[in-house]
Amino acid sequence: MAAMDRVWLKRVGFSALAVIVVVSGILSLPTLLKIDVRYEQNRDFSAMREQFPVTVNPKEKTIVEDPRVDAFLGSPGSPLQAAAGDVVNVFGRVFAWVATAVADSSLYQSIAGTDGRFVDISPGMRKEQVVNAFADVLGWNADQKKQFLTASPYSPLPLSEGSFSPGVYLVTKDTTPLMAQALVNQRFSEEILAHYSTTTAAVVPLKEALIVASLVEREAGGPDDMRTISGIIWNRLFINMPLQIDATLQYAKASDTTAMGWWPRVLPTDQFRRSPYNTYLHAGLPPAPIATPSVAAVLAALNPKKTSCLFYFHDAARGFHCSDTYAEHVVLLKKYYGQGK
Repeated sequence: MAAMDRVWLKRVGFSALAVIVVVSGILSLPTLLKIDVRYEQNRDFSAMREQFPVTVNPKEKTIVEDPRVDAFLGSPGSPLQAAAGDVVNVFGRVFAWVATAVADSSLYQSIAGTDGRFVDISPGMRKEQVVNAFADVLGWNADQKKQFLTASPYSPLPLSEGSFSPGVYLVTKDTTPLMAQALVNQRFSEEILAHYSTTTAAVVPLKEALIVASLVEREAGGPDDMRTISGIIWNRLFINMPLQIDATLQYAKASDTTAMGWWPRVLPTDQFRRSPYNTYLHAGLPPAPIATPSVAAVLAALNPKKTSCLFYFHDAARGFHCSDTYAEHVVLLKKYYGQGK
């Protein structure tokens, strides 16, 4: 078997790859290999692929413009672009859709040779959504869900918010909570920890990066505005300005009650909700991540765009707008929504 073939089999698993090739016909194996070869030929960025670059310095309150990092993160083969679709390969959400659609089919059963199931963890899920995704597929009860969310003393990673890697997990009906823990831990180790050097951690501690990344994940409209939103978040942190991020209000609100879903609509009164996650009342970062970030969001958190903007919003068409002052922010809001905020 060629080395490139082994790479792809390691990434998605033989059964999952077979399902895509046999069932979907959307992306053929030669196409995938061609894309991967092109990615591997871009050797100028090999060091950056091995370890996440970092261009923000919270202690110095600076964001460095580095053309090499900009070129790397903007290239088609970068982890930022590859991870933008939730999984770290070109299948993206197409793979997740196909995988979950055929998981229960007799064709999949014959290919997999086991009672296999797919669990799809999307970027931006909070821990309750993650455990529910596994529980729905595996039929876990409340005690089993609690076991999954409780890290064992021997676990190399705490299973708290922010440590779940998005993607598609292949499980069987006999997968226990501890086995699922191991799957999640392994993917987080491979996709985040393996690329998070001690040098990077000395500049931006991992927990801090995951918190910012979780905010970016929930606030961004896609990979195109992730780094700009990250820059705005850091700008506010640098001047001790409250982040005033609605996603943190959603997290606090849903933690009190899930009657309106895990990401409920934010009302004006929610800005006064008593919670350490309320970034309208409290300056600085919330005490922990509010969701599981993608690799793309982590890279954006570590490498924000250098911008003078302090305010931003998305219009109804998901267009992104930012401004330096609140007055300019209000003008734009009135232009696109007919009202200020």
